[in-house]
Parts: sequence; C-alpha cells; structure tokens
Amino acid sequence: MTTARPTRKTTVRPDSPLIPFVIQREGEEAAPDNLRLTPLGSGRYRLSYADEDPRDRDLRGVLWARCGFGPVDDQGRPTGRPQWRMMHPLRQRGCMQMLRCQVCAGPARTPLGWTFLAGPSTVDPNNEPVLTNQPPVCPKHARTAAELCPHLTAEPMVFLARSAPLYGVIGVGYGVRDGNVQVVERPTGPIPYGHPLMPTVLASQMVRRLGVFRLLTLGELFTALEDAS
Repeated sequence: MTTARPTRKTTVRPDSPLIPFVIQREGEEAAPDNLRLTPLGSGRYRLSYADEDPRDRDLRGVLWARCGFGPVDDQGRPTGRPQWRMMHPLRQRGCMQMLRCQVCAGPARTPLGWTFLAGPSTVDPNNEPVLTNQPPVCPKHARTAAELCPHLTAEPMVFLARSAPLYGVIGVGYGVRDGNVQVVERPTGPIPYGHPLMPTVLASQMVRRLGVFRLLTLGELFTALEDAS
C-alpha cells in the first residue's frame, strides 16, 4: 500500500504551475453527509444518504464520502490552492475506475500496460497482494508526478502493470452508537470488495491490485516504452 513517510524530504513546489488533477483544492470541503442506516435483517445494515444520488456509489455499489467541487478554469481543470497531501475522493475514484492519469486525467494506458508509481520502501513487490491507492500516470507526466507528489521522490518505484484489477477501498465503517449514526470501525488497511463490512462503509479512496507487472526505474520505463513504440 502506498503511504507517506513523514521523515522523508519531498520535492513538492507549492508554486508549481502544474498541479495533479486528483489533488484536493482549498475550499473543496466535505459535503453534509446526512447518513442513515437501513436495517436488512439479522443484525445487518446498509449505509446510505437520505438524499442519495446514483453518483454517490461506485461501480461495485459502495457508498462514497461527499466532497465539494471548487471552480474550474477554461479547460475544465480544478483551481484553488492545492492541499498537497489530500486527494479529492471523487477525482481519485474517477481516475482509478477509468485508469486515467492522476496528473492530467487523460488516458494512461500504454502498449505495455499502465504505469503506477510508489515511494521508496512503501510497497513490497514480493508481498502479495501488491496494492495501490495511487491512480496511474501517463508517460508524459510520469516524471512530473514523481517531482510533485508528496508521497514520492524523484526516483520512485515504477510498476509497469499489464493487469490492475479493482481490489477495494479505503474507508471507515458506520454503525449506531448512543442512538446516532457514526463511525464505529476504522480499518488499518484497504477493505476488499465483498468484505462483510462493505455495506456500512463510507469510502474515500479506491484501491487496485497490481497483477502482472515489471518493477523498473523511470529511465528503464522510458526505454521500454520507446522500444515498444
């Protein structure tokens, strides 16, 4: 799983003119949740919004945290001061579902598969399953992502994956406590689709499993893509 290392120096430049599409912006705050739990019988519940919209759930039917959208520029890209260590939950979900670049939101697929980046020592490629909550990057923005993302370094781990199926989500579990609908479980890792907790989960990030992949450096990635073109 890709996680931040608080003691590691990063290459983030707050005044950078290019800000990854998935980064949350100032003013994009959590929307009112008005959550409720519907009994399903046998002590089971289903979490929902009182005014739920089909867009509130992902392709697997999991409920997602609501978050506001700030203004966009004339090209439809988000504006506002970046909140560098936060990904907008719905933009992250969109890029992960469609396997689009986290920087430009354009297609990320290459003739050799998809490129996923991870910080040094944040993912063990020998420990199954290999999971990531970082959307892929296109070849044009692979180096840009490495330079800008606070979870990465200029020389990140590069996973060139031929398969990256959906695995699950990062989120919290809700229940009834003291008569109120509130968080009752905070899983320490991703929750796989099909898990018994999923009907009461409010998701904030989507996770994919890296299946068949090659572990490369950025230089090796660009060489491999050039040879394949």
